[in-house]
Amino acid sequence: MSNSRTLTKDPITEAQRNWVRNGWEEASGPMAAVTAIMRVQQILLAEAEQVLKPFKLTFARYELIALLSFTREQQMLMKRASALLQVHPTSVTNAVDRLEDAGLVKREPLKTDRRAMTIVLTAKGKKIAAEATEALNEELFLQTGFEPDEVDSLIRILSRFRARAGDFEEASGT
Repeated sequence: MSNSRTLTKDPITEAQRNWVRNGWEEASGPMAAVTAIMRVQQILLAEAEQVLKPFKLTFARYELIALLSFTREQQMLMKRASALLQVHPTSVTNAVDRLEDAGLVKREPLKTDRRAMTIVLTAKGKKIAAEATEALNEELFLQTGFEPDEVDSLIRILSRFRARAGDFEEASGT
């Protein structure tokens, strides 16, 4: 994961020094942590988008077809997909529009409530989800640059943060 615009100094470390110089020492570490997390997210998302480009997918659209591919019947209510992906229903609708245009999913009204829509993964969608997942595994997930013990620590730290932030209910004993 190399960037052609690699800087000679870490701007986040520099920002942290500026925070300290301006009397915000107590906030300097948390500011640097938040900024670093946001930058890492940008880097990883750009890498994912590059891997998914040949499949004509964004990461958001990939997440939706991957989610559908993991379900028993390869379908899900749009409302449920929105909740599981933790995005606004409008975002799911927009993703479904694009995926439907590409022939990867189709919409079907729920038989018991015609106002509710089900997203159904097509055979083409299932194939693309599998191929895109394989590419992401090989080209990104297995090559993030994180060491195995760092991955475990990151998962624990970020999961605890997300639980405290109300992202999900932490199971007892974790």
